[in-house]
Amino acid sequence: MRYIGSKATMLENIESVIKDNTTGNEKVFCDIFAGTGAVSRHFKPQYEVHSNDSLYFSYVIQKATIENNRKPMFKKLAQYGINDPFKFLEDGDINLNNMNYFITNNYAPNENCNRMYVSTDNATRIDFIRNTIEQWKSKQLIDEMEYYYLLAGLIEGVPFVSNITGTYGAYLKEWDKRALKDFEMLRLDVIDNKKNNKSYNMDANALIRELEGDILYLDPPYNSRQYAPNYHFLETISKYDNPTIHGITGMREYSEQKSDFCIKNKVLNAFEDLIDKAKFSNIVMSYSTDGLMSIPQIENIFKKYGIERSYKMYSIPYRKYKSKVQSPKKSVNELLFYVKKDIPHKSYYCFENINTYNNKIKPTSNTKKYLKSPLNYIGGKYKLLPQIMPLFPQKINTFVDLFSGGSNVAINVSAKNIICNDINSKIIELFKCFQEKEIEEILSTIEQNIKKYSLSKENEYGFKTFRDYYNKTKDPLDLYTLTCYSFNYQFRFNNNLEYNNPFGRNRSQFSDTMKQNLIAFVNKLKYKNIIFTNTDFNDFNVEELTVGDMIYCDPPYLITTGTYNDGNRGFKDWKEPEEHQLYQLLNRADDLGINFALSNVMEHKGRKNEILEEWSKRYNLIDLNYNYSNSSYNTSKGGSREVLITNY
Repeated sequence: MRYIGSKATMLENIESVIKDNTTGNEKVFCDIFAGTGAVSRHFKPQYEVHSNDSLYFSYVIQKATIENNRKPMFKKLAQYGINDPFKFLEDGDINLNNMNYFITNNYAPNENCNRMYVSTDNATRIDFIRNTIEQWKSKQLIDEMEYYYLLAGLIEGVPFVSNITGTYGAYLKEWDKRALKDFEMLRLDVIDNKKNNKSYNMDANALIRELEGDILYLDPPYNSRQYAPNYHFLETISKYDNPTIHGITGMREYSEQKSDFCIKNKVLNAFEDLIDKAKFSNIVMSYSTDGLMSIPQIENIFKKYGIERSYKMYSIPYRKYKSKVQSPKKSVNELLFYVKKDIPHKSYYCFENINTYNNKIKPTSNTKKYLKSPLNYIGGKYKLLPQIMPLFPQKINTFVDLFSGGSNVAINVSAKNIICNDINSKIIELFKCFQEKEIEEILSTIEQNIKKYSLSKENEYGFKTFRDYYNKTKDPLDLYTLTCYSFNYQFRFNNNLEYNNPFGRNRSQFSDTMKQNLIAFVNKLKYKNIIFTNTDFNDFNVEELTVGDMIYCDPPYLITTGTYNDGNRGFKDWKEPEEHQLYQLLNRADDLGINFALSNVMEHKGRKNEILEEWSKRYNLIDLNYNYSNSSYNTSKGGSREVLITNY
């Protein structure tokens, strides 16, 4: 595959730098900007490889060739007479009925479309293959790795019949000869290195916080060309999500996939953050002399966070690895940087993919470095974390999240000890279950539930049957599975504590993104010192805390109408007495020299919380730049004034 900045011809140089600076005892190799995976595949025979890319089509290829250790056997398909699924997909009769022909309708010439990315015949074949792979998956005729292997074979075959010059930012106006060839899938080679390789679909700066290893290889974007728009066609084929497209090229929305490494006034901060947070003993980076960052800037950051005397830079003429003709105007070199970091301890925990968006809420770029709770809890503070977290004290001994909800704050805070408390016993039971059970058991239980009740975005009967079953058994993992197929993924109960959220038809399911998000959250619970408690806030003893501890409060909001504070869900409601009692508790904390921070809404839809306004006068009040456009208590009639109040 032709790919911007591919390192396929630089592999010997990269390997040489690694051999010159390592002991040979290294085990874990991370390729955090994997692209087509050329570097990951090259080093897979030597190391346990963790590959990552923010583009989904790249993730698919990595799943098939890096995480996967064998060529699939397709045993279930063989039972139906399909012994060679590749041949079946390439040559099978195309049935135009009951199929989604998004590629044919939007990227090949027809009466409604002038785009010429692929020929009509090849577009129809691509649609047929993509539909069939998805149908096999839904009918459980292929497993996860078989699914990704077939999908990767499809994606890798597309460039060979694409009517483009190199990327999908534009198509040719006349047909190139290769575009008129019959479409063929690629049969990808798979190396079995007998190791637990992992693939991720994340922003690199978010993933770096959760991985450890021996060798980190960086190949970030060099210039202002964003990768997402240049490979939008492959993204659409891989996701097959019928996106809204626009423009002459039929480009999909990519604002959530923009890389800070392609933005001149953001690249240095992103790069420094990456090197700072890297828990790898050896860092190797590819870059170019015509990149957005200068050599002195890169050197300064490498030396700042690495062992200064270990820093090295290697320069390789551009023409050596890519171009036969060098421009006489400017000599451009490919650069390889190396530095060693002093990492005192590596636990080698792994963090699964948390594609920073799900079916409902797409976080903005400023939330990329924070882990999102797997629970969609009303009023959750995930989108406010970039504003809240920097306002917390740098050193916290015991952190108390008094109204923890989905635990977005607690899971991301840096503290020696963390107490997560909530009056909602169901939430606390679920978090304790996540904490106590191994992720393999959790996923197995969820998958068994899905299979047993045939849960899907369309099967409302299966959902209701499972909901009835949960309301009899009350198993926490059943509750989580149930929410994955519920409207807006919410936790909602009646006064008898029976789950009563309706079915999320055509919207909710336990997607691959949710699965990876859950894995990430559970893995982080394992190494954080968190205690989960289930008490009324009035029963919390502030006297047990000391200077250096902190209380964070995100209580129900007095002037809103969220379902969690209406008193009709089996839990205590929130009225003026509770408001006064909370402020008395925080005043006592202040008297004892204990830090606190309170999230609340000062104004909402023309109403003002006068109790809060009066009490806050003795403390620090910070307005936050956010309104809950996605929350149930906000409407188009007016926004909310969200504030953070601290005593420090």
